[in-house]
Parts: sequence; C-alpha cells; structure tokens
Amino acid sequence: MNTKKIVITGGPSSGKTAVVRELEKRGFFCIHELVRSMTAAQKNEHQTKTFVTNPILTVEDPAKFNQMLLDGRIAQFGSAEKSEREIVFFDRGIPDVHAYMNCFGQGYDAAFERPAYRFRYDCVLLMPPWREIYTTDAERFESYAESERIFTALDKTYRAFGYKTIPVPKTTVSKRTDFILDVVNAD
Repeated sequence: MNTKKIVITGGPSSGKTAVVRELEKRGFFCIHELVRSMTAAQKNEHQTKTFVTNPILTVEDPAKFNQMLLDGRIAQFGSAEKSEREIVFFDRGIPDVHAYMNCFGQGYDAAFERPAYRFRYDCVLLMPPWREIYTTDAERFESYAESERIFTALDKTYRAFGYKTIPVPKTTVSKRTDFILDVVNAD
C-alpha cells in the first residue's frame, strides 16, 4: 500500500496538537511530536538546567540532541512506510529539525540535510502563529515572537526542500480539521 504521509507543522502553540487529537478522534492514525518527550528527558537528566527558550539552544549538546531528533523522525517516517493505513498524519516532519536549526542559527552539513530529500511527505500543512491561542507549558518555552520566527523558518525550509506549504486557516479545531481533510482528499 502506498500510504499518504501528511505533515502538520507550525510554530509552537499554533494548534497542531489539538488538530492531531481531533484527527485521532475521527479515526485517523497520527504520529506524535518527539521533541516534548525528549525535552522532558533532558530536563530530568539535568535537573539544575532551566529551559527558557527552545531546547536546541539550552541542552548540553545541541548537535547530539538534533541528531537524536532527526533519527527519531526518520524512524517515525519508516514506521509509516510499513503501515497498512491509507493516510498517516505527522505532528512535525523531518525538515522541522532543519527549520529550527536555521531559525536559531545552528549549522549542519549536507549529510544532515540528506534525509529531508530522501524521505518525502505527500503534503505539508502549515499552522500560522495565533496570539489568541498562544501559551507556554512544561515543554514549550518559546515566546510568541520566537513562535513567529519559527513559523517563518518552517515555511522557508520546507520550500527549500521542494515542498509547497499549505496554510491552515485560523478557525475552530473542527473546521481546521475539516480543511485539512479536504486538502488531503483533493490530492
């Protein structure tokens, strides 16, 4: 089976998780974001470290953290490839790693870039920053201004990797989910 692989991405606190939960309620298979659990693990490992911004800026070894995140996203992609499902939704994709690194001025080489060209998604849906729903939590530290910068980096990075990004309108979770399903079903 040729599984459709759909990325839902955007800056922090743009509504991705709520939409992913709604997709799951509607019976769709979704692969969840890795960075939340990785951030929690880093905080537990280094109990004295306080994160005040994105984890890739505050972990002890950002290159190692980013490589682990990239490897995890590649593994998630591989699990979707083996799936018997018609559609798999991803809460963030492989190029998100590169976008965050671009946003925060962290370099990478061509070898680190290759997986973004090799493992391809069928559709990339981009959630815009939305001040009215913006919030922080135990694993989300970015300011609203950083969320806006990340959004721009995501759009630019996905486009650099040859994707067309499709903006998701700011509306209710149900209507956003309907919009996403309309886009996916139109392909």
